[in-house]
Order: sequence, then structure tokens, then C-alpha cells
Amino acid sequence: MRSNSKPQSPSQSSVNIKLILICAFFLLFLLLVFSTTSSTRQQQEPSPSSSISESHIANSTTACPSLPLTPSCTKAPPSLANALIHYATTNITPQQTFKEISVSARVLEKKAPCNFLVFGLGHDSLMWTALNHGGRTVFLEEDKAWIEQVKQKLAGLESYHVEYDTKVHQADALLETGMKEECKVVSDPRSSDCELALKGFPSEIYEIEWDLIMVDAPTGFHDDAPGRMNAIYTAGLIARNRAEGETDVFVHDVNRVVEDKFSKAFLCEGYLRKQQGLLRHFTIPSHRARSGRPFCP
Repeated sequence: MRSNSKPQSPSQSSVNIKLILICAFFLLFLLLVFSTTSSTRQQQEPSPSSSISESHIANSTTACPSLPLTPSCTKAPPSLANALIHYATTNITPQQTFKEISVSARVLEKKAPCNFLVFGLGHDSLMWTALNHGGRTVFLEEDKAWIEQVKQKLAGLESYHVEYDTKVHQADALLETGMKEECKVVSDPRSSDCELALKGFPSEIYEIEWDLIMVDAPTGFHDDAPGRMNAIYTAGLIARNRAEGETDVFVHDVNRVVEDKFSKAFLCEGYLRKQQGLLRHFTIPSHRARSGRPFCP
């Protein structure tokens, strides 16, 4: 995610995205404060049937103004507060455009708090964590040094180092491999016979049912880069292998050959819900919940 975009120069578009992000986080904070305050007032409002002596009312009135009997939490959630500070004090904005981010944000608005798996650790990671406040957002990153660098600034992000043993120049052969019958079998990736299935992730990555998956890594802009062939296939396999329900899968940089061909082949054009700019959104249902469902509709 980080390594696939060139450094951005200060421009009007990046400033606009930065301002929109800050305003969005601030409005979310105000909404949380308002809902918490309203809830507290409703809980503390006395019922008509309660009887309090006139002397007690007089004493309490003169003693102090009306205050909540129990303290209410009106602080900004840590994920939101960190995001506000981070994006307010940096000139680096997320790699995706405002319209692309909005596609995933609308899904998060409906599903959060939820389980959100992101391939890649980048400048937008704190934003995704904040938008999924109360849920679990996990990042898989190929670059160990980059993970350590991010952790020094944003220690609260949950990230894991993962390795890929493919190269972009192998994409055509891997696409042909993915057409074999063993790659159409839905299972836990760890037990799959398909060469495209990634099996070296931490065990909990396979055991959690992910509501959203974002594929924005690994690096894929030159022939010797790992490429996203296996990541896209594995994301689709994880989505199909959930017990029930559906998973929203997003793939970024679909202007590139690998992201274009592999997302259509293994996430399926029949599951495509929307394409905005360089982002595709697929909704993949559980294949375990209904036996006999074809790999692609």
C-alpha cells in the first residue's frame, strides 16, 4: 500500500482530502458526544412517581447545580483522536482518492464495528482503524522496516509481517494455475491444494470471519515485485469459506494488469458491485452456507 504510490507534492486536491478527513472525524466525535449526553440525561431523569421531600429539594438546589450522578464518557475514542491529530499535523494524505475512500467508508458505516482485514500498511491505515471504531482492523505488510517505522509513530495499529514468494512476471502462469479444479474448491486456505492460496499468515487470520477485506498490497508496480496475485485469490477464498453471511472485498489499483485480471477471475465479475476510479468493490457470499454454489455466479 505504501510502496505503490509516488510521494505527493502539496496540491489543492491533497489539501481538500485532508480537510474533508479532519471534518469527517470531528463530526463523528460530535455525534458520539451528543448521543452519550442524551443517553445519560434520559437515564437520570426522575420518574413522575418518585417522591422527594421539599426540604431535600431545597437543600440540593442551594447546595450545587444539577450534575450527573455518574460520570459520562464524552472523550474522543483513541482511534478517532489519533486520526484527527495525525491528519491535522501531516502533509501526507491517503493514497486513495476521496471518491474511492467513500466507497469503503459507506460499507463501514453500515457494518462497523466489524472485522476488517487490510493487505498493506500505509498512510491511510489510521483512517481505516478510526472508521472501524470499536471493531478489529488488522494490517498485513511485507516490509519489516516499514512496520517498525509506523509502530514508532502509531503504536496502536495491529499489523503483522507477511512474506510473498511470487513475482509479477509470473502472473500469466499463476492465472492459468488458478483455472485448475483444485483452485475452485472452497476451503481454509491452509488446507487448499491450490498453489495460489497463501498459507503462512498468523493462524488467527484464517480463524476470524472478516466482514471487509481490502487488497492494496503487496507491491506490484514492477516485474520483480511480489504482486497481488495470491493476495486477491486468498481474499476471495477467505470470503467464500466463512460459515454464513457475506464479505465485502475491495481491490485497489485495478488499472494494472494483475489487479484487473485476477480480481475478475477470482472475485468474479458476477460479484462486482461497483468500480470507482482505481477501486473495485465485490460482495462475496458464503459458499459453505449453500453447498453446490459455483465458484463464480
